Amino acid sequence: MNEVMKQLTEEQRIEVKRQMDMYTLGVHDIIPVEELEEKVAKSVRDQRPLKIKLGLDPSAPDVHLGHTVVLKKMKQFQDNGHTIQLLIGDFTGKIGDPTGKSVARKPLTDEEVQYNAKTYFEQFGKIVDMDKVELHYNSKWLSKLHFEDVIQLAGKITVARLMERDDFEERMAFSKPISLHEFFYPLMQGYDSIVLDCDIELGGTDQHFNVLMGRHFQEKLGKEKQVAILMPLLEGLDGVEKMSKSKRNYIGIDESPQETYGKAMSIPDERMEKYFELVTDFSPEQLNAIKEDLQSGQCHPRDAKMQLAKTIVTMYHGVAAAEKAEHQFISVFQQGAIPDELPVIEWNGASDILVIELLVQLGLLGSKGEARRMIANKGVKVNGERVEDVDLRISVIDGLVIQVGKRKFVKIALK
Repeated sequence: MNEVMKQLTEEQRIEVKRQMDMYTLGVHDIIPVEELEEKVAKSVRDQRPLKIKLGLDPSAPDVHLGHTVVLKKMKQFQDNGHTIQLLIGDFTGKIGDPTGKSVARKPLTDEEVQYNAKTYFEQFGKIVDMDKVELHYNSKWLSKLHFEDVIQLAGKITVARLMERDDFEERMAFSKPISLHEFFYPLMQGYDSIVLDCDIELGGTDQHFNVLMGRHFQEKLGKEKQVAILMPLLEGLDGVEKMSKSKRNYIGIDESPQETYGKAMSIPDERMEKYFELVTDFSPEQLNAIKEDLQSGQCHPRDAKMQLAKTIVTMYHGVAAAEKAEHQFISVFQQGAIPDELPVIEWNGASDILVIELLVQLGLLGSKGEARRMIANKGVKVNGERVEDVDLRISVIDGLVIQVGKRKFVKIALK
């Protein structure tokens, strides 16, 4: 027991344990966990909220379930009365985070950063109380640094330490260029922690190096060091790669209830337990019960996945939308019916057209090659009939229903 814990009343110790049980659940690593307990204990003793930093480099405006893993941990701190510091890297975003990149990232314009940040705020409101969040933009202080300040900051870290980054090591090994400005990204992220005087910084495991820069520079300047809480990366629908819009293996929190439910049903069985743990609000007892039922065979993986899909839709769209999405999934994918409500596309093109050209012109597939492959894989239906021939010509009539894959339906309306 640390010295601060010894100073607490029994009631205060119970509160510290309650919070620690919450904060340690589902994390990949806490650096170091002893300091986190001490910070929480001081917070309880002094009735002073901790400052919890989450930095965002707004390179893509759509929030998906992978992002929510860190956001939900942030929400736990917010619910316990701590201060959330949401930092928008409008300055660092112009440089681009080299994390995990084999080449330098293309810098963002001011307009792109502002648009992406605004979209983030709107979507984050589905998870955290944005009225109680401190919003910061690091251009406020980074843009005002003089070159002398930058040199002094750079003097507090060695090149050898910067080269410990896996992505830099890999690029050097394969003789790929590293621009000097990329070395400054982790320095600036560490400087953000100095300015915000934060107690804890959250991030994914891919942010390990960047988050530790805050501790490094705080220590160099004689400040109390922040604790790093690193959350696991959520694999996408392929079950292998990190969830990412660019990899097209994501579930966006702003997608339609039907699309969200359908995508959730394609989560690989072996990843279900991780999804339950990281993206839902289930208690440890509920999570253990699901795990035991799956392992014992009392619960079929399909039934557990339907529970997961319905839970995810409920979280972001409500109970009624979740029940409707579940009903549609059962009728369409288990009973083979066509959905009652379909997106309508107006058509004023040819009345007689090759099916592969129709699929591309409707925007259902990106190229004729993709259309041919989808047909070869038996993934295209017209009015419920599977298309077998890539050279099939279609008579386009009002109300024609096209299905691509398991979840994509459109109805044609003639102009």
